[in-house]
Amino acid sequence: MNAVFERAEPETAADVTALARHALAYWGVRDGEPELLKYRENAVFRVRLADGRPSAMRIHRLGYHTDAALRSELQWMGFLQSAGIATPSPVPTPAGDLFVLVGTDASGPPRQADCLSWLEGRAVGARGVPLAYTPEQARQVFTAIGRTIAQMHSISASWTPPAGFARHAWDFDGFFGPSPTWGRFETSPFLDGPRRDLVLRARDKAVKALSQHERSPRNFGIIHADLVRENVLLHNGAVRIIDFDDCGHGWHMYDLAVALYQNRQEPLYPLIEASLIEGYRQERDLTEQDVAALPLFAALRSFAFLGWVQSRVEGDITREVGLRMSNIAADVVIAYLRRNEC
Repeated sequence: MNAVFERAEPETAADVTALARHALAYWGVRDGEPELLKYRENAVFRVRLADGRPSAMRIHRLGYHTDAALRSELQWMGFLQSAGIATPSPVPTPAGDLFVLVGTDASGPPRQADCLSWLEGRAVGARGVPLAYTPEQARQVFTAIGRTIAQMHSISASWTPPAGFARHAWDFDGFFGPSPTWGRFETSPFLDGPRRDLVLRARDKAVKALSQHERSPRNFGIIHADLVRENVLLHNGAVRIIDFDDCGHGWHMYDLAVALYQNRQEPLYPLIEASLIEGYRQERDLTEQDVAALPLFAALRSFAFLGWVQSRVEGDITREVGLRMSNIAADVVIAYLRRNEC
């Protein structure tokens, strides 16, 4: 699965549901009815396994990850779960496979499918929906999230990945190289002339800053890279982490910046940021230089979003959504520029 294939016709929910029914047979389920929960990067279903357990089945985006990269994601998730982090764990087939390749006559090339243990919980929030926490609730929630992120980083720093481990990197090339992880943003159709000029000036500032930023085992390792509100669950006061599809090698501060990204417009944002950092520091050291780099890593998330939107508009998202997301990302990038031109 090393190439990206194009379908002649747009894929529908019925198409991916048919793939999920077919995939269930590998887990010994012949008459199950998958319940489609999310249909974005991957199609995610709630399914019942042969023993009655609920599970999350993913039909993966065609060509996004190689088989080696998907296997590596599942291996890291399994390690985190075994080390006490509340994450899904891979559910292998009776034959011991972590994932299978499935296809139908109408679905095109085979797709990767896997099953993960089901985690109960409610998401911290939803994209574009204001948070409804009191100040004390926000402090408790984001302190707990910060502690969990730090625990993930510390546990991962002690792990020796198995032979063949392969994940993409949220490093310099992942943002600014010839083939960024989420695509190039410089030619985005959602940036008008004046705004494009500001974004390009901000890119030059960020390129210089990132090229000079410390990269060592202290602050760089395997990270989740997509700790948005929907991917952090709360259950009985505990934090649970889901959706490791974008995990890879990167700076620890990128995880913190992503966790804060959707909250910038919240009235309680200063409290949210302070609580996240305090929670992290309860488990793992952060230097003042680390914290001072948060605006840089927020800008990096924005550059990545601008590339992501450009590559997925008219497919996964509408032009209206693409324009809105791009405007938000550009605002963050321009704020970074103005901060560094003072």
